[in-house]
Amino acid sequence: MIYLVRHGQTEYNRERRIQGHVDSQLTEVGVRQANAVGRLLRDLIRDTAGWRIISSPLGRARATAEIIAGKLGNLPVELDARIQEMSWGSYDGRLRSEIEADHPETFGKSGWAFDAPTDGESYEVVAARVSDWLASLPPEPQRRIIAVSHGISGRVIRGLYANLPRDEAGQQDVPQDAVFLLQHGTVGRIDCEPVE
Repeated sequence: MIYLVRHGQTEYNRERRIQGHVDSQLTEVGVRQANAVGRLLRDLIRDTAGWRIISSPLGRARATAEIIAGKLGNLPVELDARIQEMSWGSYDGRLRSEIEADHPETFGKSGWAFDAPTDGESYEVVAARVSDWLASLPPEPQRRIIAVSHGISGRVIRGLYANLPRDEAGQQDVPQDAVFLLQHGTVGRIDCEPVE
């Protein structure tokens, strides 16, 4: 099984900036979200023997993973760039409203899209690295993974795991206060205690 987590709220999330491969610190809310996820996972897992925490190397995911690890008896955090966020290239770090004003087609009908500039990553690039990561994991039922990732890459992970069409994968929620259980080809959502 895989417990998939999105990093806690960041300053850029609060400002509605595209993060991509640039980083932003967790807010106080983000730290509380990471703690709530850690408590939830502690209650769900109980015995951490054989469990691994794998995180995107980007700071916001790594910080979230380290908080979660602390709740689970300080499991080591492994870093894997294959689950890091999509790069938006020259859009990384820009306000979403600026991009929407300059390039209204960028986010498509769904509010998210892979129409980053040519210096960004395409859906195919993100899907290829995520697929490679999924294929590298032990088979079920030996798989005991907590993965800390991001909004778009997390959608791609869940979409590929559940064999969803690309458009449907893009419509999935990306909460920062929930855990997704990926097991037996299905994806389930488990919400944390409310965080304010």
